[in-house]
Amino acid sequence: WRRAGFSAGQMLLDVGAGPGHATFDLAKIAGPSGRVVALERSRRFLDALESVRRRRGLENVKTREIDLDEDDLPRLDADGAWCRWIFAFVKRPRALLSRLSEALRPGGALVVHEYFDYSTWRLAPPSPGMEEFVRLVMQSWRSSGGEPDVGLQLPRWLDEVGFEIRSLRPILDVVAPSDDIWQWPKSFLEVGLRRLVELGLLGAERARTVAGDFAAREGERGALMITPAVLEIIAVRG
Repeated sequence: WRRAGFSAGQMLLDVGAGPGHATFDLAKIAGPSGRVVALERSRRFLDALESVRRRRGLENVKTREIDLDEDDLPRLDADGAWCRWIFAFVKRPRALLSRLSEALRPGGALVVHEYFDYSTWRLAPPSPGMEEFVRLVMQSWRSSGGEPDVGLQLPRWLDEVGFEIRSLRPILDVVAPSDDIWQWPKSFLEVGLRRLVELGLLGAERARTVAGDFAAREGERGALMITPAVLEIIAVRG
């Protein structure tokens, strides 16, 4: 955000804000003289965000309930916008980019984090069960209209809708089970296996085998996890 020029006094958008984890960090940057507008579809997340906002007494945070696939974005002439893991899930990601351009002022900065190679999510030593899980997650993702590797398309689309790319940076971690970063993918594996069983893409017995294989790898001396590869993009509206 600092490299993108986000600073005090600015109007900043948190696009797909969820419960507001990034919203409140952005509010610190914008300060009392700036404003952050959190855009989110889920009423449950917005209620949680509003509850924290009131408890902290933050007057520089506003919320908008909005469907990023269907609704027009507010034309706020924002100075900056932040999106993480949004374009991979919407049905018309290029159209969302175009609408985001209209929500920013000329020269406004857009910072995006999206996967560009989800299949890098692996264990070392290799785990066939884990690799099967990742393959099925990608399959179910695409069958529901999303694209896990949407980061491969974003630079071209940004150029087409009038952005100038200032920075492209890959983000990938290699971590041990003792690292905090290990915990989020681990929790997603547990949820994801249940979901794949519900979708009929994986049998319950096979899901238990995959979970057991992961647990065994986690307990091995020298075990490592390679996280899904994320592309960070900083672009400026022309």
